[in-house]
Amino acid sequence: MKFGEKLKDLRKEKGLNQTALAKEIGVSLRTVISYEAGKSYPKKREIYTRLAEYFDLDINYFLTEDEEFIVNAEEKYGNRAAKQAAELVTEIGGLFAGGELSEADKDAVMRSLQQAYWDAKEDNIKYTPKKYRK
Repeated sequence: MKFGEKLKDLRKEKGLNQTALAKEIGVSLRTVISYEAGKSYPKKREIYTRLAEYFDLDINYFLTEDEEFIVNAEEKYGNRAAKQAAELVTEIGGLFAGGELSEADKDAVMRSLQQAYWDAKEDNIKYTPKKYRK
């Protein structure tokens, strides 16, 4: 189950509307709508923490491996990296469509590609001229 689906189900179980949830976790109504629609994810781990505390759950409940990869990419390298990571996850999902790989094999491929992504990011930093580094 994706993050947005989990959030929507939990919100409904508590009998909250989207506005009330937004106030509880300190984000805008538009943000909650976007989360539930699967159009975006929390940009900061702090939001996941607030959600976990509010719903009295472990933070890992909200983070699938793919979502954690996207959040980590944004924390380390910013918005652009998060978009690239999300695209990578989406395209990898398309790669597996209709295939005959076991779940373990799919996970192994995903982890390998994610590691290649991190390695490429590190190499980019190494070869970026100093005047462009942050």
